[in-house]
Amino acid sequence: MNTPPRSAPSPHAGLGRLVIVVVAVFLLTFSLVPLYRIACEKIFGVRLERGAAEGPGGAAGATRRTVRVEFDGGVNSQLPWSFHPEQLTMDVVPGELNEALYFARNDGRVAVVGSAVPSVAPARASGYFSKTECFCFTAQTLQAGEQRDMPVRFIVDPDLPPEIRTLTLSYTFYKNDALSARLAPASVPADAHAAP
Repeated sequence: MNTPPRSAPSPHAGLGRLVIVVVAVFLLTFSLVPLYRIACEKIFGVRLERGAAEGPGGAAGATRRTVRVEFDGGVNSQLPWSFHPEQLTMDVVPGELNEALYFARNDGRVAVVGSAVPSVAPARASGYFSKTECFCFTAQTLQAGEQRDMPVRFIVDPDLPPEIRTLTLSYTFYKNDALSARLAPASVPADAHAAP
């Protein structure tokens, strides 16, 4: 039985496949940016900084709107810390990166781990307030008598409704019992073990 000889693949077929692969890689690369943004904002709850051109009206038509941010801080009664903002208010331009400092001091006799819980008021403005760096992202350990400045970097979204002119960023520090318990043997003063 005679089989017809196979014809050699056309050089145009190989080139066509190569073009398809290049286009597919190009499209995949450009789709990663919006996919990353969606993952950060929807899954992880992190709002990404927007460029000036993305703001309403673009950079050329934008007015220098300012929003007042008020700062507040306190501690739960179980945590022997002093904690407060280093400045009470700041006027910020939406879309710009800002930094504020909070002061914390452990007034207790042993090391303690604290966790900060943030809140933004009014509640409907919380979606327009993005923290890019914050001491609230991780638990904080302060040795007995240790004090520290704790920065928070944030951006107020340019899409903040115009009727909202003031935001309040508030933190409450709570004692992290589980992590503090791990420190207990190492942080108890030597004279505390001595018999009375």
